[in-house]
Amino acid sequence: MNYNRNVLFYLSLIAITIISISCKNDDGDIAVITENNTSATGLVTAVKTFGGSINDSAQEIVSTSDGGYAVLGFTQSMDGDIIDKQHESYNFWVLKFNQDNEIEWNKTYGGTGDDKGEDIIQTNDGGYAILGESFSNNEDVSSNNGQNDFWFAKLDASGNILWQKSFGYQGADYGISVIQTNDSGYLITGVLDVTASNGEGNTKQNNTNHAGGDYWAIKLDNSGTLQWSKYYGGLLSDTPQNVVQTEDNGYIMVGSSDSDDTDISNNIGSYDFWVVKISETGNIEWEKSFGGEEIDDAWSIVKSGDGNYLIAGDTRSNNVDISNNIGAADLWLIKISPSGELLWEKTLGGTSFDAARDISATQDGGFLLAGSSRSSDGDVSQNKGQNDVWALKINSIGNIEWEATIGGTNIDYGYGITELNNKKVVVVGDTYSNDEDITENKGFSDLLIINID
Repeated sequence: MNYNRNVLFYLSLIAITIISISCKNDDGDIAVITENNTSATGLVTAVKTFGGSINDSAQEIVSTSDGGYAVLGFTQSMDGDIIDKQHESYNFWVLKFNQDNEIEWNKTYGGTGDDKGEDIIQTNDGGYAILGESFSNNEDVSSNNGQNDFWFAKLDASGNILWQKSFGYQGADYGISVIQTNDSGYLITGVLDVTASNGEGNTKQNNTNHAGGDYWAIKLDNSGTLQWSKYYGGLLSDTPQNVVQTEDNGYIMVGSSDSDDTDISNNIGSYDFWVVKISETGNIEWEKSFGGEEIDDAWSIVKSGDGNYLIAGDTRSNNVDISNNIGAADLWLIKISPSGELLWEKTLGGTSFDAARDISATQDGGFLLAGSSRSSDGDVSQNKGQNDVWALKINSIGNIEWEATIGGTNIDYGYGITELNNKKVVVVGDTYSNDEDITENKGFSDLLIINID
């Protein structure tokens, strides 16, 4: 394989800016706090593309116990860096790298239908678990119940499939997020087409007042045996994007909803951040909507290190929970308590469209954010053209420590970000560009990996 390296040295500092945070005062109201914050551009040391002559994308990255990292996405290609694929439908694609960014193995998974990987974790035994959606019922995929099904596979440390499972009904069911639970089992979440399933999908069936797409949570034991299955939402579109396990062995799921009925008690606008706390057995303990009167989408949640949680996404609103709208769409960050109380919120971005797709914790108590930006002002240092990958490092109260935009004059997206054991940062996504930071495009879209020191 050829690895393309583009070394970009960002040495200038961004001017001192005023960053606004909203937090609760003693009376429980939202108060605005301003702090001076000096931020710098991140030192991008390598930009690499992987793929073939058609479409390739990275959707998630996980740092591994050996100091390296693993990347999950999907590929339509049969050439270039893809070495074991014989058809033009999409397959899951996993690439494993060591801490020196050298590839150790890469493998595709799925069948002859379209199969797209969405999430990857390293498991307690040193292997991996991967989740996404599948149209297939052959080759690696043992069954299919309708259109898309959740497809979940357990891999060993070398990427070989140990076992795999499909979950779904007659409609389009999409697996999106997976975690390994405290009992060494798994919780997988995604979208259930409740209408097409005719209300099936709950361990104890209850199809009252649910329709369209709902949050769907499936609890498995360590060998993949179903323990319980439940869905949550209303009559419109409810899409979960991420989940964490809580200290009481329950779970918090985050995503977006435009429903205002059934499980949703307080819809604010067209789409809100919808945050759902469920018990260890899947019963709703509380649910909250956050946002304004426009579209607000939550994409990722992480433990904040002090017993609370940070949720990242984007907002087009400028009222209700959003105190400071900067542009057409802003990266929106909120901090909540274990009971769902809004502790503070913050917008980051410029005067165009900016969004976060992933948030992860760093060893120094800060956080990394990955997404995309069309801005070249405000918190964003520059724009190479259309959407650029936008990577940020923030401290515990949301102030930017560094940020970087990476891309070309076409469309570039960041979907996942992680810090390695050596404190270096890796961002993954995809690119349609072949200029500026992208020195080679191998197909229509390529899987993109960015290294930042």
